[in-house]
Amino acid sequence: MKKYVLVSEKLWNREATSFLEKKLSSEWILIHKKEFFTKENLDKIKPNLIFIPHWSYIIPEEIHQKFECIVFHMTDLPFGRGGSPLQNLIVRKIYETKISALRVVKGIDAGPLYLKEPLSLWGSAEEIFIRANSVIIDMIVKIVQGNLIPKEQSGDVVEFKRRKPEESNIINLKDLEEVFDYIRMMDATDYPKAFIEVGNFRFEFSRASIRIDKSIKADVRISKK
Repeated sequence: MKKYVLVSEKLWNREATSFLEKKLSSEWILIHKKEFFTKENLDKIKPNLIFIPHWSYIIPEEIHQKFECIVFHMTDLPFGRGGSPLQNLIVRKIYETKISALRVVKGIDAGPLYLKEPLSLWGSAEEIFIRANSVIIDMIVKIVQGNLIPKEQSGDVVEFKRRKPEESNIINLKDLEEVFDYIRMMDATDYPKAFIEVGNFRFEFSRASIRIDKSIKADVRISKK
């Protein structure tokens, strides 16, 4: 029986391993903590492939040189290599993208591609991530069932820079559509929310919706700076 590893910090991927085991008649092991994602541990598991849908840490070179590691990036590569793909797309008013499945190499998001699938960027960041996860699980099935071989990226390279928390300050935005996009694109667990600071107070926004009169309704958390 073939053996695969799923590396993810997200709780929803704990259910994904059970689905993949039944769907693909294979053994799946979930790694959800950095201390377990080591070459020594992987040497014991001996996986055929390692899939990494949600991971905040650098993948050690000793791992991706020995094992075939596949990550998923929320842009139509080679457009959008780099950090904060969701936010960088939305600030550019790009609302439809593709998830690219690629092999991990030394360069950032520079590896060869297995396949791409479309993804809508409407809704809150949390909703988009959950939707993306469903797409990624389907992509994993296609990669395994099709024994897909990755092909080198082609086209013009466009690089994104990882966005900083202070870039979510909405005080100087020009119109309400921008404000709405900034709030929703940061509205996910563990993400720094869109905010403004007035005097001694910080106002953080979430759960935004556009009303009939084009105004925005949102939850607000107020704290001292």
